[in-house]
Amino acid sequence: MTSPAKAARIDELMQKAEEALKAARWFEAERLAQRAFELGHQAGDFGRMARILLPLQESRRQRMQLAAEATTLKWVEGEISEDHRVTAGMHMLQPPHVGADARRIRLAAIRRETPVLVLCREPTTRLGLIPIVAIGLVTVRARIEPSEKPAKPTRKWFLWALEELGNAAIGMVDTGMDAVRQVDYAVALLDAVPEHEALHSTLRECCLRAEEEMRESASADAAKQSAAALREKAQG
Repeated sequence: MTSPAKAARIDELMQKAEEALKAARWFEAERLAQRAFELGHQAGDFGRMARILLPLQESRRQRMQLAAEATTLKWVEGEISEDHRVTAGMHMLQPPHVGADARRIRLAAIRRETPVLVLCREPTTRLGLIPIVAIGLVTVRARIEPSEKPAKPTRKWFLWALEELGNAAIGMVDTGMDAVRQVDYAVALLDAVPEHEALHSTLRECCLRAEEEMRESASADAAKQSAAALREKAQG
């Protein structure tokens, strides 16, 4: 159970995130909501996690829209450092770059409040498909059809590829696991592919199921304790 102090801290962060959203301070809202979400996850407070995902999803949606306003797609060349600088817009990496490079670029851009979307592609498969990969707490990979002009992928293809990557992440959630484990895995997937709206919704559904499971478990435990107390009283 979340301590009163931690619950108050999470609620405070969420309120500040919502205020930042209303003021169109998208990056600030994302930082605040992300921190509140992390605290909720640490505490196993699935109800608060579900609520926090709404402002987190909205702040990222706004950030994505700013990045997607770019009319051209840019290839990233050269060495990728932890402090790599890119301009606002959509950026594509290819070998020898790897998914970890795309993550470094995205995180560095967010720190500077630069709206970017970043994808990393791997070598074409024997079937002619393009593997798109994202690295985070887990690895997510989607094998998709190439753009009509692979050397000059279009904005439409890029956004479609990003959507397919997120869809692949959703498909990795094992619905046979208990809800709490589903939450943990979906959190890891969202860490790898944070720019996918439906993945946020999937995680929110997992959180709500986990909350319900915990509530039912608590009710069952309370019923057992009550029955045991009645038996002891009857025997006494």
